[in-house]
Amino acid sequence: MTLVPWVPHPEVWTLLFGTLALGWYTARVLEPKAVQVGYEPITRAQRVWFALGFASLWLASDWPMHDIAEDYLYAVHMVQHLLLSMLVPAAFVLATPRWLFELLIPPDSRVWRWFRTASRPLVAGLVFNALTMGLHWTSVVQWSADSAALHFAFHLAVFVSGLLRWMPVIGPIKEWRLGPPAQCIYLFSMSIVPTVPGGWLVFAESVVYPHYDTAYRLWGIDALSDQQAAGAIMKLFGGFVLWIIIAIIFGKWAAAEGRREREVQRALDLERLREAEERRRIEAETPDEDGELTFEDVSRAFAATTAPPEPRR
Repeated sequence: MTLVPWVPHPEVWTLLFGTLALGWYTARVLEPKAVQVGYEPITRAQRVWFALGFASLWLASDWPMHDIAEDYLYAVHMVQHLLLSMLVPAAFVLATPRWLFELLIPPDSRVWRWFRTASRPLVAGLVFNALTMGLHWTSVVQWSADSAALHFAFHLAVFVSGLLRWMPVIGPIKEWRLGPPAQCIYLFSMSIVPTVPGGWLVFAESVVYPHYDTAYRLWGIDALSDQQAAGAIMKLFGGFVLWIIIAIIFGKWAAAEGRREREVQRALDLERLREAEERRRIEAETPDEDGELTFEDVSRAFAATTAPPEPRR
């Protein structure tokens, strides 16, 4: 047997169908009305991000990943959590136009103010990192495995904390975003905490989670190797991927700053050139008062004067 038996998950299908229906309703019904009042239409990139978010959510929530992650391999469980905390929230945030966000959460409402506070970098960072640390305690993992409702609540908390984490970087409300240098610092700070439980899992000498230390080993992977793989996945994807994003943000910011400086320097050079040409024109039209009197100067002076009238007799 290479895979776990197929098990239907109607609650997952309901969630996915609701997500797909919301996307269709937004594009077919809400978007035309939003465009009529002056908002921008949904872009092709936003449609692609929605499709990626939907596909990633389906992959992380349905068979076989959900079943393998829940009862057999903690490494697959780690991949599932990374999808739910990083890729899926980021994709849905990038897929959300501003007008839809303001429609779902009216500005100046109590929920808007709550969401604004919760998505501030310090608050979002603390919430996400606290969940990252707490959900890897041995007892918490066991509670999640024993209770389907608690398991769903943990996944929902991970997803919501992921949404809050990405708001200061790629959120639809541009005023809430950090500047590029601050984004790099923020994401770097977010990459540190996941390495702690990741390193703990990699270097542990015994199995940390009894729930995954079962007699049946899927694909012949022993429990300790599975645990070490989970730690490596968390360290690499929980931290290294963020460093790649930091490098991309910094590179784009540095390139934009370089272009801006070149444009400013070009404008200054053009202004200096115009000033120099204006000075040369004025100097060419103004006689040199300190120089010697020439025949041309006298001729111009005579030409500029008129003869006095003859006296009457």
